[in-house]
Amino acid sequence: MSLRARLTLWYTTVLTGGLFFFSTAVYGLLTFSLISQIEANLEKTAADILVASQTDMRTVTPPRIQLTGNVYVQVWGLDEADDLFLITTNLISQESPFDRQQLTGGAQVFSTVFLEEAQLRVLTVPVSISDNDEIVGYLQLASSLDVVERVRSAVIILFLGGGGVTILIAALIGYIGAKRALRPIDRLTETAIQITRADDLSKRIPLLSPPPSEVGQLILAFNETLERLEALFEGQRRFLADVSHELRTPLTVIRGNIDLIRRMDTVDPVSLEVITSETDRMTRLVQDLMLLAQAETGKLPIINEPFELDTLLLEVYQQAKVLAHGEVHVRLGKEDQALIEGDRDRMKQVLLNLVANAIQYTPPGGVITLSMTCEGDEAVLSVADTGQGIAEADLPHIFDRFYRVDRSRRSKEGVGAGLGLSIAYWITRLHRGTITVESKLGEGSEFKVRLPRVMDATRPLNRQS
Repeated sequence: MSLRARLTLWYTTVLTGGLFFFSTAVYGLLTFSLISQIEANLEKTAADILVASQTDMRTVTPPRIQLTGNVYVQVWGLDEADDLFLITTNLISQESPFDRQQLTGGAQVFSTVFLEEAQLRVLTVPVSISDNDEIVGYLQLASSLDVVERVRSAVIILFLGGGGVTILIAALIGYIGAKRALRPIDRLTETAIQITRADDLSKRIPLLSPPPSEVGQLILAFNETLERLEALFEGQRRFLADVSHELRTPLTVIRGNIDLIRRMDTVDPVSLEVITSETDRMTRLVQDLMLLAQAETGKLPIINEPFELDTLLLEVYQQAKVLAHGEVHVRLGKEDQALIEGDRDRMKQVLLNLVANAIQYTPPGGVITLSMTCEGDEAVLSVADTGQGIAEADLPHIFDRFYRVDRSRRSKEGVGAGLGLSIAYWITRLHRGTITVESKLGEGSEFKVRLPRVMDATRPLNRQS
């Protein structure tokens, strides 16, 4: 059964139940109201008769009251053989009690009887002498329930006919409404099928209903999911292309040197050195990829212990001077003392990656400045350079894998494959920190790493991406 049919059936079932409950309540209240009016009329008539009657020790002498309409009156003695006093002219042929069973009781009571295929509501009132409350007879009043039956029959017909028509119209309207309401879901299904068949994640579902509606929110969520999937697949394609590009160069060099050795039929030390260098380069690339994959999935092992960040900065400063080979000047700026909690080796890797990136894009004679300051509960590491800078359009992607400001340029010898900043980003994130960059073309760049100091490092490290 389709969703439209189920919704229509559910809606119709609920409406039918509601109408049945409402109709039953109205039918019962109407019946109770009409019978209550008849009973009130009988009680009033009985009271009027008793007030106007004369009684003695053995008999009751009612007045000759001429009653018309739907009220019939009988007066009976204690013995059924006693005289029947009829005080109404609208009841001539009936000489037996309306309800014989009630003539033996001692209390006023209502009953319903069928008399000659007519349904009557009967009120039996014992008549007593006021001096000693001795019952001397019974007063029975009856009123036909034909009006009640006709009204109830009319109500039943009205409810059955009107309710049936209402349910059919409601079912039709419900089906049309469900069809219109589910139309965006049909478009969503069609789009999903088209994406599956055409492998095109660029398709989006047009938003016809306002976002606050449930369907509008579903369409927005689906479109956002498509955007993320498209970005992920695009990143995956770019990642495979970049990995292929990075591996193609060392493999080509290794293959060329192997062919050279074969042609020369002798072992060339230079060729062996080149092969070793390119093999090490591929090894570093694979290790960086494994490290990045572990960091992104939160499975990178992190040692959680306190260490002095200023001491680590001095170590990186000494290594940075060695890596610069005198081509750029490495300076030590402001240095505060800070104690943080985390993995010392991983944070050293972050700083070295930032330094290597600064050395790569700083021309000879430029300056790289390392500094650390304390701002409130955070320690701020800074790696600033006077290099070529980064374009504003490239800043949002600077921490992406294999991203380079100039994609057409090959990496320098000994320089990474564009994974250093991405690895630094994820390691910093696992330490509950943030890494940002500020840069202007021709003026240089400054990377800042913010880490919680030891006073804020009591909670465990984040293990999820």
